[in-house]
Amino acid sequence: MIRLIAVAGFALSVATSTQAMTPAPIPQPDGVIAQIALACGVGRTRVNGVCVARTTVRQTRRAVRRCATGMTC
Repeated sequence: MIRLIAVAGFALSVATSTQAMTPAPIPQPDGVIAQIALACGVGRTRVNGVCVARTTVRQTRRAVRRCATGMTC
C-alpha cells in the first residue's frame, strides 16, 4: 500500500512538472528542410526523374561491371 502511494505521488509530481515547462522553440531557417528521395517512399530512390527500387540500382551496377569484365552481357 505504501509503494502504491509512493508511485502515485511520484507520477503526479512528474506529470505536473512537465506541464509547467514551456516548450523550447525549434529554429528552422529557410531552406534547411531537404526532401529525401523526392517522395519516392521507403526503399526507393529517384534515378533520372523516375522512382526505382534500390535493389534495381544495385543489380544494374552489377550487370554493368560483369559486362565490362568480359562476362555475358
